Amino acid sequence: MPEVLWPGARWSLDLQSETFSASRRFRIMAVNADYSRENLGLIADTSISSARLARELDSLVCINGKHASIVSDNGIEFTSRAILKCAKDNNVDWHYIDLGKPQQNTFFESFNGCIRDEPLNEEMLESLEDARRKLALWRYHYNNVRPHSSFGNQTPTKAFLTLEQIEGSVPDALAHTKVAEY
Repeated sequence: MPEVLWPGARWSLDLQSETFSASRRFRIMAVNADYSRENLGLIADTSISSARLARELDSLVCINGKHASIVSDNGIEFTSRAILKCAKDNNVDWHYIDLGKPQQNTFFESFNGCIRDEPLNEEMLESLEDARRKLALWRYHYNNVRPHSSFGNQTPTKAFLTLEQIEGSVPDALAHTKVAEY
């Protein structure tokens, strides 16, 4: 698998199942940018079909720009015709990790553990609305407040901005040395 060298190079994607306190099941779709470890989306619903997954990915592309590849496991939602068509239409490489080899997507497996340990195990989720609200608050905290040791104790958002400025790929991110003439 190629090393992630630029923003948008690779996103990681996975689905998790969880239960409300009333024993009703729901699913969570999570998408992360591997470059910055930033969580781009946490979508919770009682069911997430492959067509819905493709629509959510299209929405994330509108917000975050196009990515070059996606990494996921071999779940039925990720191997469907809707996803294969979405990947082909958008010219995105889809890489499937080997069965039983979560270490091939270590950043995302670590993220899944964070979701499990923090909002899902610590909170009683009463309803879908409650789950969405708590996941949105946790996502904000994860991206903007919680420091990550892999980025010198910066948040993913701060690390992304810093990396963008270093790479020079954010237009006008640094101060101009030349005075504009009128």
